[in-house]
Amino acid sequence: MNSRNLISFIFLVLILGLVQILFLKNLALFGVAFCFVYLVGIQSLPLQIKHVPLLFISFGIGLLIDIFYDTLGLNALAATFMAFLRPYWLKIIKPNGGYDDSNRPTIQEMGIGWFMSYSLPLTFAFSLLFFTADQWGTGAFLGILNKSLFSSIFTVLLAIIVQLLFFKRRRGI
Repeated sequence: MNSRNLISFIFLVLILGLVQILFLKNLALFGVAFCFVYLVGIQSLPLQIKHVPLLFISFGIGLLIDIFYDTLGLNALAATFMAFLRPYWLKIIKPNGGYDDSNRPTIQEMGIGWFMSYSLPLTFAFSLLFFTADQWGTGAFLGILNKSLFSSIFTVLLAIIVQLLFFKRRRGI
């Protein structure tokens, strides 16, 4: 990751974090669909990033969100778990020709079908762990599944909208 990409990544994470903290903190559609738009920052990291830095970056971003949400590490736990699963999931959904060194996991570079198959399961894993840890011991397993499913769908739809509106399109030669 060169310095220009690093600066754009930091700017992306700051903007997404501010949107998450200022606008999406108390937003819940029908009381079950929560939005975690800051996951777009973690999921849009380059494909070739090493596993350990990815875990530290995800933990740090999740911890920053936890500071403003007062969730005692739930976002850090779930974001780190999602980052742990990411390299394994990328191997599972790898295209026939493999990944290019310059590819980033965005709609503009990989296509909407690939992005959906990439982000929806990772976001669902994040949501499932987040809501399981949040409602630990209440016995509301169907409620956890309900919140996880609808929050994942809501988050991925908002991630698609964010990418279509704000990410640069790749220019052909």
